[in-house]
Amino acid sequence: MDTNTEWYRVFYRTAVCGSLSKAAEALHITQPAISHTIKQLERQLGTPLFFRTPKGVLLTHEGEALFAYVEQAFQMMEAGEKKLAEMRDLESGEIHIGASDTLCKHYLLPYLRKYREAYPKVRIHVTNRTTDETLGLLRIGQIDFGIVNLPVDDGKVDIRESLVFHECLIGAPSSFPNNGSSLSLSELHNYPLILLEPGGSIRRFLERYASSHGVALTPELELGSIDLIVQFVSSGFGLAFAAREFVEEELASGLVAEIPLLPPPPPRRIGIVTLKGTPLSAASKRFIALLPAGTK
Repeated sequence: MDTNTEWYRVFYRTAVCGSLSKAAEALHITQPAISHTIKQLERQLGTPLFFRTPKGVLLTHEGEALFAYVEQAFQMMEAGEKKLAEMRDLESGEIHIGASDTLCKHYLLPYLRKYREAYPKVRIHVTNRTTDETLGLLRIGQIDFGIVNLPVDDGKVDIRESLVFHECLIGAPSSFPNNGSSLSLSELHNYPLILLEPGGSIRRFLERYASSHGVALTPELELGSIDLIVQFVSSGFGLAFAAREFVEEELASGLVAEIPLLPPPPPRRIGIVTLKGTPLSAASKRFIALLPAGTK
């Protein structure tokens, strides 16, 4: 039965107040409007819902039966409104983030700590995937936003550029080529090279960089993470590329050394991706606001 929901609101408030005038005051409408609405509802349902008394109105037997259901409905709506208010004020809720292991450790982790300290009641879910996999999760709605390596060519997402990272060539100090002098990109084939496994955005970035200078990168080892690559480099297995910002501690401690490379790789950016046309929750918006914006 297609009955105006507002009629039930008037019925519910009148039953709770036990008075037409008090219901009118609570709903900010006139008493005649209350009476008219109740009559419409009674006509629609084919039964009287209230009878008048000197002190106000009381529910009929049919009205009591209806009220039991309407009360539950309005209590559920009020609970829903309260829940939304809590989520808006970050007293509850959750966020789902997609990012690679490397970006989680070297980019995301400090902001996760800061966010949790500020909003401890918001649950945080992080899914570790490559950039391409993160975009796939975003498109099917399994994450709210992703942290990815740019560039990204996907017309279904909005991209907010964030920090810039600088790839550099690293090697073990004990096997430092050219006695610390610059190394030409075209000379890389003379040394064992360690790269990330193919298919990832960083591997494609490095291959495009080398290809633009007429060089093909031919690795002897292909590993699954930057942390693993650094371990192999420090053990003398070869040279590798890594974002300078990700290996600052290893460079400072002398575990690995930077080898000047000519021409150097261009800078690359981190991006925050969201699905076009999909509104973000208050919790997700607040987290993204913590992340640094890109600079030209």
